[in-house]
Amino acid sequence: MAVSGAPVATERAGGNAVAGFLLSGFLLSLLGAILPAWGYHRDPADFVGVGNYFLALAIGLVAATSVADRLRCRKGLHFLLVFAASLSCVALGYLALVSPPISTWWRTGGLLVLGFGAGLLNVGLFHAVDRDYSQNPAGTVYRGGIWYGLGCLAATALVGGTFYAYTVQTILVFMAVIPLVFAFWYSRQRFAAPVEGEHPSMRQALADFRSPGAILFALLLFFQFGNEWSIAGWLPILLIRRIGLSPKEALFILGLYWLFLLAGRLTIVAVLARVRHGRLLLGSAISALFGCLILYLTKNGFGAGSGVFFLGAGFASIYPLVAEAIGRRFPYYHPGFYNGIFSLALLGGLLAPATLGYAAASQGVGVVIGIPLVGTVAVTLLLSLIWLESKVTGR
Repeated sequence: MAVSGAPVATERAGGNAVAGFLLSGFLLSLLGAILPAWGYHRDPADFVGVGNYFLALAIGLVAATSVADRLRCRKGLHFLLVFAASLSCVALGYLALVSPPISTWWRTGGLLVLGFGAGLLNVGLFHAVDRDYSQNPAGTVYRGGIWYGLGCLAATALVGGTFYAYTVQTILVFMAVIPLVFAFWYSRQRFAAPVEGEHPSMRQALADFRSPGAILFALLLFFQFGNEWSIAGWLPILLIRRIGLSPKEALFILGLYWLFLLAGRLTIVAVLARVRHGRLLLGSAISALFGCLILYLTKNGFGAGSGVFFLGAGFASIYPLVAEAIGRRFPYYHPGFYNGIFSLALLGGLLAPATLGYAAASQGVGVVIGIPLVGTVAVTLLLSLIWLESKVTGR
């Protein structure tokens, strides 16, 4: 009986693995939500320190990708996922101990470890969803994005819901429980190894990564994640300092941003087959630019809510469009190939708010709107180039 049940349990674990992207979104989005709790909405504000926080996350993420595969080959996928979640739990516990007024460099080190844990987790997840992707490429990418968005929303809701009720140290301890739960869950799962011959060689995957199409996809996600995370990382600070909202109100608006982005993606997936992609792209770009303009000009909470609505609606369509195109263009699956594209996208998502931190130190927090404005134009041009390249090559 045990033998016959093992493959079913393994298959179920592989199917549930995509839900692990909830933890990835939770870990990488918590910095934008926790900044007001650390007091960065008050003067004097160390915006350079905030830039260093995001940069540390990015460095940790990149460093993890260089060692994750070796760790997986030596210890196995099961160990990699449990270790990544456990390390993230420890990093959050450490951040609770070094909250202000302790020097920013202690928190920078903690965020470096947190980024490393998140990077290990992402590599493990791309291996864990192997069989899912082989059966339904676009659907797996869609669902991964939905779970990731839910994780971002959950991190914001947890901080916003406990902001005045608990100290920042207690909030971070609460947050540390989430990766601990995932570590326990992963310890109970078994993930199937990929079938021999199911994938192309790593050489072929790397060759595809050097192809114009794959480079365009990676650049597009790099800029799009930069757009989304510039807003996600700095929106509460922007609203508190420019409009005068309370931290709790600003976090509520940030939660609305994630909610609109998530709801927009679910809507786009439902109508994608019935809407011309060119019109959808044009409407998305106009909506995103209009949202940036509202956020820049608004003087109250209603205007801020309207701005994030149009931003969420504008950003929402990009990921489903790219997911559909990737599933069609690269029907096979190689974890290293997809982790490379996704890691580059996340790198853009963290480098953009890091750059904003350094710019805000000299130009003021209003510069936060600058990157999404430029990035939206870049994303529109890159999507157009992808469609042009696909027509020229017939792929």
